[in-house]
Amino acid sequence: MKLLHTLLLGSLLALAGCATTSGPDLSNTGSDTPNHAPQYPKGPLSPLTRAETARADVASLQTTGDLWVRIRQGFAMPDLEQDLVKDREQWYASRPDYIQRMTERSSKYLFHIVEELERRNMPTELALLPYIESAFNPQAVSTAKAAGMWQFMPATGTYFDLKQNAFRDDRRDVLASTRAALDYLQKLYDMFGDWHLALAAYNWGEGSVGRAIKRNEKLGLPTGYTDLQMPAETRMYVPKLQAVKNIVARPEAFSAELPPIGNHPYFQAVTIKRDIDVELVAKLADVSVADFKALNPSFRKPVIFAAGTPEILLPWDNAQVFRRNLQAYDEGQYASWTVWTVPATITVAEAAQRVGLGESDLRAINNIPPRMLIKAGSALMVPRGANVSADVAGHIADNGQISFAPEVVTRRATIKARKHDTLISVANRYGVSASNLADWNDLKSTASLKAGQSLIAYLPVRASTGSSGGGKASPAKAAGAPRKVAVQAESRNKAPAAAVARGGKPSKVKKR
Repeated sequence: MKLLHTLLLGSLLALAGCATTSGPDLSNTGSDTPNHAPQYPKGPLSPLTRAETARADVASLQTTGDLWVRIRQGFAMPDLEQDLVKDREQWYASRPDYIQRMTERSSKYLFHIVEELERRNMPTELALLPYIESAFNPQAVSTAKAAGMWQFMPATGTYFDLKQNAFRDDRRDVLASTRAALDYLQKLYDMFGDWHLALAAYNWGEGSVGRAIKRNEKLGLPTGYTDLQMPAETRMYVPKLQAVKNIVARPEAFSAELPPIGNHPYFQAVTIKRDIDVELVAKLADVSVADFKALNPSFRKPVIFAAGTPEILLPWDNAQVFRRNLQAYDEGQYASWTVWTVPATITVAEAAQRVGLGESDLRAINNIPPRMLIKAGSALMVPRGANVSADVAGHIADNGQISFAPEVVTRRATIKARKHDTLISVANRYGVSASNLADWNDLKSTASLKAGQSLIAYLPVRASTGSSGGGKASPAKAAGAPRKVAVQAESRNKAPAAAVARGGKPSKVKKR
């Protein structure tokens, strides 16, 4: 027995010796002081207090499989209590189908947004903001031209490095727009020191909120969100978010049902190294084109340029399917389209002939409106030939644009009426309408004319192109004429062309 005890003790000492050799080397290296002095607690150990466990440097062992629970746990903004909040609560609660559609749509994106908010130590209420902005529709576009889930205006999108070109609009991109929105919201919070004011600035513009604050300060008035004078849309903005927050916090109190959203990633980023068709990606990933576009809503064309967008998003389980199928793909080129930079201003018909595509197809793929020339330097989507091996360059993929010039312009001219002329006969002779001729000269449509009477007319002249010769208006003259015509015509027409082109009256609130 004594021998057995000795053997067991020796084995334990040997094992202890083996264990210590795999740890960090704390031996001296020629000096009396160790390189890495071990840290030991001073005094007896004591359990952490509740306050200490809430610190950011203490990891929580509590997990949840429900993303809604995780969102509620991260609420950190002060609650807004006012009648406008109750009004919006009632509005949302009375539309359960609308809540259902919004929340189901958000299930693709919410996990990523919550992850980003927690990484930045920002309130998780902000994950609900796209419900207010776009109902979580990444393709949403406002009347003021704000786009995407987070509704960025073009200029603000450019400021936050969201590319907007002929091929993609990063204001709709899930990752890029979320990064930009949280950058902007943090910037606004740092500026105003208050989340409600930051949200007001996100909707109304930081300059507008800043001026409203200064106005109240000058009058000796409080400068909180509820104290400022602001447009109705901004006045309702935070109450809308508070209402959604209250419904998410206590759905049973509003007889609302939130569809379950798992506390795990919905999508995965996948690297692509070559230009590739959207349809081919969907096929290789075994997803529908519609589902692919829901995760990659920034693409405007049927092809993805790897130099501009080296990553795509795919449903988590389909990402590996795509990688495996892409590696095995051996059916030729990945992309059916490439980009041709137009060397000179040309007609659509001539461009179509050069690239071997029907005129209507060229117009459709490049969204070319009728009666327009394609200006020099434009980046046109064209079929990619079998012998084309090079992918689209990065500077084109990131900055390519297409510009147009009117195919027909006008010039101001003074013409003379002949004997027995009427407005109709003069108009027919010069190829203009009698009503326009009357407007240009402040005449009634039934006015009689005298022989030799001078009339002002804006006569159509076909614009010159880079490949055409003389007999047509010079570019300088042609470029100047339409502006003058437009100003006079708009001053007399009931529906000015410029207003029609804008697509309606722009919003006066959206400033970002």
